Amino acid sequence: MGLLEPDGRHRIGDGEAGVIGRLAGIARHGRPRGPMETVSAVEVTVENGIQGDFRGWIKPGGKGKRQVTLMEKGDWAAAMDEIGHSIEWQHRRVNLLVEDFDLPQEADVLVRIGADVVVRITVECDPCSRMEDLAEGLKTALTPDWRGGACARVIAGGHIAIGDEIRIET
Repeated sequence: MGLLEPDGRHRIGDGEAGVIGRLAGIARHGRPRGPMETVSAVEVTVENGIQGDFRGWIKPGGKGKRQVTLMEKGDWAAAMDEIGHSIEWQHRRVNLLVEDFDLPQEADVLVRIGADVVVRITVECDPCSRMEDLAEGLKTALTPDWRGGACARVIAGGHIAIGDEIRIET
């Protein structure tokens, strides 16, 4: 593990750029509006995204931007504090919860998860009106500063598990 930054996050040392965080949660849903299922590990493929998640499949040559979604644990906690609720993160309907890691807030940044999986950030994951069904004010609380997360496409597949490292791929 590298040195600590002033904010307490880990920095890779000696010439490697980036911050190392951890994968704190994995969730998927097999159909639109279906219940979210949390898992401790899963396969991720370029063709189908997160195994068992209906959003992962993008037809060959497709330009879909939302194959996998990621959100920062601290951003969810801040939104919960702002609205005065305690709702489990998977109800946000994102696939991956990360901790001690600032998600890139721009398209085309590559993020490595675990040993093999690489995703390309495509767009901000805007909160939808369904968030208001969970709690009044949640959509607004998730709107600033990419707090609702980021959408990504899978560039390289593999196996991921809770606790895996996550970092910017250089």
